[in-house]
Amino acid sequence: MTKKTRLTRQSGWLSLEFFDAHAHWFGRRGQQPEICDAVVGAEGFTAPFCEMDFRVGGKFLCCMRTPDGQEFWNGGEYHEIVLHEKIVSSMYFSDSKGNKVEPAQLGIEHEAIDGAHDVTIFEDLGNGQTKLTFIGNEPMESAKNSGQMEGWNQILEKVAAVIAGLVQAK
Repeated sequence: MTKKTRLTRQSGWLSLEFFDAHAHWFGRRGQQPEICDAVVGAEGFTAPFCEMDFRVGGKFLCCMRTPDGQEFWNGGEYHEIVLHEKIVSSMYFSDSKGNKVEPAQLGIEHEAIDGAHDVTIFEDLGNGQTKLTFIGNEPMESAKNSGQMEGWNQILEKVAAVIAGLVQAK
């Protein structure tokens, strides 16, 4: 079961997902490269490179490759981690070395809220159910217009499929 809710917030956009999996399936396991490759990017995208240092202050660097071969790099940092409960991170456009690249250099109009981070909250609902709440760091209208919201929704659908496979394999 995956149930979705999309809400508008003044400070960012919000997505709620419900998974048939315990909260322990999220966290360190979701940061493994093979899991990252399966879920990073919108439908049809691949992740030919994904490196994560999953700890507070740790950095991550991922490459998303479009179906036509174009590559987009993102770097970021973990600011808060409460295992199986919450991940607070920042993400930015980068080059292949993790150096920050301004969105305008890529021809992208980016309206992230200064100082805001992405927040992912995992709530164990019991009976093997988890509610995932993702709060994005840019206004809803900007996230819609840039395709970020659609991309995140597709990523969350991929996460649901991967989690379902892991739970079944157990």
